[in-house]
Amino acid sequence: MRLSALFLVLLLVGFFPAFRPATHRFDTKSPVGEGKKINWISFKEAHDLNQKAPRKIIIDVYTGWCGWCKVMDQKTFSQPAIIDYVNDHFYAVKLDAEQAADITVGGQTFRKQGNVHELAASLLQGKMSYPSTVFLDEKMAMIQPIAGYLEARMFHQIITYFGGNYQTKEAFDAFKAGTYVKEFQPAMPTPATGK
Repeated sequence: MRLSALFLVLLLVGFFPAFRPATHRFDTKSPVGEGKKINWISFKEAHDLNQKAPRKIIIDVYTGWCGWCKVMDQKTFSQPAIIDYVNDHFYAVKLDAEQAADITVGGQTFRKQGNVHELAASLLQGKMSYPSTVFLDEKMAMIQPIAGYLEARMFHQIITYFGGNYQTKEAFDAFKAGTYVKEFQPAMPTPATGK
């Protein structure tokens, strides 16, 4: 009797998927999971897309061994307001500063030289620090590289500042105290208060 009951359970689990235990995969296409994510693409993809539909480019320059890079992935790039703003206003690129693969863009090939990739060194103007965030305008001209870990609120202030071209209208401190508070802060509540 016990053997036939066990056989019945195995039969149901094996042949009827509805009786199998649920497994969840966390990816950007799954309705179950962590939700939306930044649409990260390669530098070449961003360059090619920018030729057809110009948009600012944000580049996360990281390394596999960088602890603060991982913290930024988990705590900063996971915030819904940041995800939405980056996806709406930028082509977002992840660039491993130590990757071995060549990158050819616009007829120029960038290679790994020693421990550093030439493209990363060029974007960071030789000041290798990880993580670093690089902002390019719609013509792929440098706006500014920013070295170091950026917590979510500061990162949101920076992306809205550059994303809306406020750097051409006002100083960053004035933007943070005025325009940001009025126009963007409600989308990015303070973690402690929720306001």
